[in-house]
Amino acid sequence: MLKVTGASVAVLGLTAAGCGGDGGSGDAGNADGPATLRFAWWGGEPRAVKIKKAIALFEKKNPKIKIKPEFTDYQAFWEKFQTQASGGNPPDVFLNSVAFLAKYDKRGVLLDLKSQVEAGNLSLKQFRGGVETAGQVSGGKQVAVPVGANTMSLVIDKKAWDKAGVRPKFGWTWDEYFASLQTIQDKLKIAGDTGYAGVMYLYDLYLRQNGKAFFKDGELGFTQDDLTQWWSDYYKRVKSGIVADPKKIEQVKPKSGLSAGLAGAEFTWDNFSVRYEGEGDSDYALAPIPTTDGKDTGQYLGSLMLSISTKCKAQAQAATFIDFMVHDPEVGKVLGYDMGVLATDEQFDAYKPGAETDKAVAEANKGISAYETEVDKAGVLGKITPHPSGADVVEAAFLRIAGDVANAKQKVPAAVKQFFSEAEAAFQA
Repeated sequence: MLKVTGASVAVLGLTAAGCGGDGGSGDAGNADGPATLRFAWWGGEPRAVKIKKAIALFEKKNPKIKIKPEFTDYQAFWEKFQTQASGGNPPDVFLNSVAFLAKYDKRGVLLDLKSQVEAGNLSLKQFRGGVETAGQVSGGKQVAVPVGANTMSLVIDKKAWDKAGVRPKFGWTWDEYFASLQTIQDKLKIAGDTGYAGVMYLYDLYLRQNGKAFFKDGELGFTQDDLTQWWSDYYKRVKSGIVADPKKIEQVKPKSGLSAGLAGAEFTWDNFSVRYEGEGDSDYALAPIPTTDGKDTGQYLGSLMLSISTKCKAQAQAATFIDFMVHDPEVGKVLGYDMGVLATDEQFDAYKPGAETDKAVAEANKGISAYETEVDKAGVLGKITPHPSGADVVEAAFLRIAGDVANAKQKVPAAVKQFFSEAEAAFQA
C-alpha cells in the first residue's frame, strides 16, 4: 500500500483554439520556420497557469513560433471542438483522449504523426511502460502522443482496513478482495466498496485478466454472457451490503462515497486519488488491483495526449511543439502530475514529487509516483487496446445502465441487451 494524501481535484477547464486567421500559418516543412499555432486543452485554472509557463519556455527556445492558447471546461471543450471540426476549423494542436481518437480519425481530423517522426521533428522514444501506443488507432496509425500517464488503482480507507484486520497485497485474487469486503462489513458495519460495476476501465482489466478486452477489432470484445455474470454478481453484492447502496452514494455527491465514510474502498485512476484526503477525515492508500490468476492485473498506462489537426498549415512546427511539451525536462518540472504522471523518462526523472509548496499535494504525488513505479517493476503492464469510434458513447452507456442494475431499475438480462444494442448503434454512428 502506498500513502495517499492531497487536496480536492481542480475543476476542469480548457484552451480551445481554432485554425482561423493566421492559426497554423507558416512553412509546413520547416520545423524552425515562422508560424503561429493555435493550441487547445481542457483543465482547471492551475493547469492553464502551468501550460502557459510551458508555452513561454517553448517560445523562448523557438522564437519564430508563436502559440495562441485559450481554455474552458471539459464539456464545453468537446462541444466546441465538434463544431470546429465539422466546420473544417479545428485547433492546430489540442489535448485529446483515447475515447475520441478513432472518432475523429474516422472523420479525417487527426494527422498521422508518422511523417513527423520520420522527419525527426517528433520522437516516440523514452515513453514509460509502452504508453506511446495509447495514441494509436487500429492498424497502428499514430494520431496522438501521450503527455501524461496513469493506471487504474484501488484506493482504500487505511484506518478502516487496519481496524477490520485485513490487508491488500500484490497478486491477491478477486475472491480474496470480496472476502475482505465482507470482513469490513461484518466488523465495521459499512460497505466494503463504493460500487465498481459501471467502471468501464476496471471491467476492461478484468476481461484482460481472462484473455479478452472491452474493445476488440472495432467492437465489443466480450459476450452478453460475460457481462451478465459481471452485473449479476455485482447486484448480489449490493443487496448483501458489501457494496454500497447506490442511493447513498448519490446523496453525498460530489463527494466520493469513500471519503464520506460509506465504504472502505474505491477503484479509480491513480492520479485521481489526490481528492480523498481533501474530502475525507481518514487516511487513504493506493492498493494493488485484484487478479484472476494471482499475478496478471491486466493493467496498462492510459493517458491524456496531444494531437495535430490535418488542417494545420505548419505541421512541422506543431510536431516540434508537441515534442517539446512531452520530452523537455524543464516542462516536466513545470507541469508536474497535473495531467497524470509524466509520460517520458526525461520528464519523469526531472520532476521530483514532494517538493510542491502544498504539503498535501506533495505527499499525494509521491504516493502516485511510487505506485506507478511499483506496478512497472512488477512487470504486469501491458498495452492499451485501441478504442473504436463511439467509445465515448459506449462508456457513458455502460456507467448509466450499470447504475440502473444497481438501483433495481432493470433486471440484468434486459440491461445487458440494452447495453449491447446501444453499443452497436454507437459504433455505427
